[in-house]
Amino acid sequence: MGNQEKDNRSREGVKIQEGRKWYSLIDKIWAKPNMEEAFREVKRNRGAAGIDRVTIKAYESELEHHLEVLQHALRSKTYRPKPVRRVYIPKADGTQRPLGIPTVEDRVVQAAAKRILEPIFEAKFMERSYGFRPERDAHMALRNIRKDLEDGYRYVIDADLKSYFGAPR
Repeated sequence: MGNQEKDNRSREGVKIQEGRKWYSLIDKIWAKPNMEEAFREVKRNRGAAGIDRVTIKAYESELEHHLEVLQHALRSKTYRPKPVRRVYIPKADGTQRPLGIPTVEDRVVQAAAKRILEPIFEAKFMERSYGFRPERDAHMALRNIRKDLEDGYRYVIDADLKSYFGAPR
C-alpha cells in the first residue's frame, strides 16, 4: 500500500491521517452528520431504554430536536451522562451477570465519540493487538499464536490488566 493510500484510509467515513496531531476533536464529535450516523448505529444495535425509560423509537420520533439539544449541550459543555440502568442477566451456572444500560442519548454520544476517536487510535495500535478491537477476536489471536509456534517461537505472553489500576489490596 502506498503512503498516500495509507494516509487516507477511511473507516466509516472518518479519514485517518497517520502522523497528524489532533488538538481538539469535540467539534467533529458534535458535527450533525456524525451525530446522525451515531444515532443510526444505536438504532441498528437496538437495545433497551435506559434509566429515563426513553426508547430508541421515542427518541427517533423527535430525532432532529433531540440531536439539536444534545449538540448544544456538548458545545456548551453542559452535557452530563445519566446514571445507567442496572439489570441482571442469568448465567448458565445459575449466577447473574450485572449489565448497565445507558440512555439512548448517552449511547448516541458514545457512538459519536467512538466514530471519531477509534480510527485515530486504531492507526497507532500494533497489528498483533487483538483485545477489544473492531473486526478482531480471540480466534484470530489464536491463529496467529499457532502460526508463530509452527514458525519456531516457543513463548506466549498474555497480560491481563483487569485489576492493575485498582486500589491496592
